[in-house]
Amino acid sequence: MRDRDENVEIEHREKKTDSSKVASTFIKYAAYVVILLIVLWFLANYILPMF
Repeated sequence: MRDRDENVEIEHREKKTDSSKVASTFIKYAAYVVILLIVLWFLANYILPMF
């Protein structure tokens, strides 16, 4: 019975790690999108009017 409880606990930790990987990946790509939008805004407001 004790082995079964340890396996359940290990599986629970793995699921928690997977969700934290998903969260960190989401934050990383959200930062990429924000940076891209800032660059596009800069181009639209300062570089394109020069032409």
